[in-house]
Amino acid sequence: MPELTHRRRILVLAICCTSLLIVSLDVTILNVALPSMQRELDANTSGLQWTIDAYTLVLASLLMLAGSTADRIGRKRVFLAGLVVFTIGSALCSVAPNLDALVAFRMIQAVGGSMLNPVAMSIITNTFTDPRERARAIGAWGAVAGISMAVGPLLGGLLVESVGWRAIFWVNLPVGLAALLLTLRYVPESRAPKARRPDPLGQLLVIALFGSLTYAIIEAPESGITTILPFAVLALAALTGVLWYEPRRAEPLIDLRFFRSAPFSGATAIAVGSFASLGGFLFLSTLYLQNVRGLDALHAGLWMLPMAVPIFLCAPLSGRLVGSRGPRISLLIAGCAMTASAVLFAAFEAETSNVTLFLGYALFGVGFGFVNAPITNTAVSGMPRAQAGVAAAVASTSRQLGQTLGVAVIGAVLASGVGSSSYKDAFVSAARPGWWIIAGCGLTVLVVGALTSGDWARRTAERTADRLEATEVRDAAGVTA
Repeated sequence: MPELTHRRRILVLAICCTSLLIVSLDVTILNVALPSMQRELDANTSGLQWTIDAYTLVLASLLMLAGSTADRIGRKRVFLAGLVVFTIGSALCSVAPNLDALVAFRMIQAVGGSMLNPVAMSIITNTFTDPRERARAIGAWGAVAGISMAVGPLLGGLLVESVGWRAIFWVNLPVGLAALLLTLRYVPESRAPKARRPDPLGQLLVIALFGSLTYAIIEAPESGITTILPFAVLALAALTGVLWYEPRRAEPLIDLRFFRSAPFSGATAIAVGSFASLGGFLFLSTLYLQNVRGLDALHAGLWMLPMAVPIFLCAPLSGRLVGSRGPRISLLIAGCAMTASAVLFAAFEAETSNVTLFLGYALFGVGFGFVNAPITNTAVSGMPRAQAGVAAAVASTSRQLGQTLGVAVIGAVLASGVGSSSYKDAFVSAARPGWWIIAGCGLTVLVVGALTSGDWARRTAERTADRLEATEVRDAAGVTA
């Protein structure tokens, strides 16, 4: 790929960041619209869970496939396809006649979204070849995620109150079209020198595992054990299949050898725990503010700002801290703040007082703002350069899986607690177990972060990297011979 001018590289970065913005906004902006959707589409709690989880579940299942496909057939080509599918999916969501159609269209959206973020990161990595420029570009990329968190609830509330919930999907149409035209004109095509081979059976096993597990969790409160038991068995069988089959492939979808590195395993657990917290936190907060306190969508969005603003401010601070001091301090701050926030709600019913509600939201915002930057850094720590992209893709998949499970588990707990009681009267007590689960996730971030960021953990990463590099050299020698 020929060297691009500085101005062209900045334009490519802006286009890639735009794709991240619309994909990230789609999660945060939707939460504020859930009560309006519930009323218009006559949805129960599990229906609301599926409007979120159908999207994040498909993203989690297809991220690694999209990344390897882009390396093989062309990153620009896959990125363009993602923009087209995501924009069409958004248009379909805006006209969905019922809940089932909305869930199906959200899955189409997610197929497009899976082709955007990992591919955009590959485009940025290949566009910015100077390490210092690349670090700044990735920092800007990370800041956009913080912006989406800050803007999403407020923008969603404004659109829902002024136009209606369908307007939250209209936002994606002009942005997606503009990004499509700019990509055609300015983004260069690129491919990996040696792309990973497809792993269709591994991909099917991952889809079966994520899908059946999520379905069993969401539907358990209403359908009962007998109905969800086959899906639980399928999830267990798919997990067994992954553990048996993937190590036997030369180029697996998920290289299980990565998990011998304590920092990598830790980053995966932290990603699942922190994003499960986020998914559950947003789900409970939105339903409480609108269905219990009776706030409209706009004022509910304003109440989210004490959480969103610290995320926006702390994310770049955490990135600089990780760059200068390593991930340990950021992870410890994140774990403490997220745990303290959830305990305020679980033990002291923080939602019943404006002061403690504000404090709980602000603490969670600080915690989540500090946790995101060290996840990718820790995942790729010590990995061979050729494997860094795959390691980062697993971290991204873990984020989406965590958010999926957070909404599924905490929504199921809430539905079981409310039962046939009045939603308004039973919500606070029914939500308490969910807050304890979020506190447990925060504690996981704290403990795992402390254990996997020290000298012992770094040594396991170095040993894993040595083994992976030795395998690559041996395989390359075998091919040459």
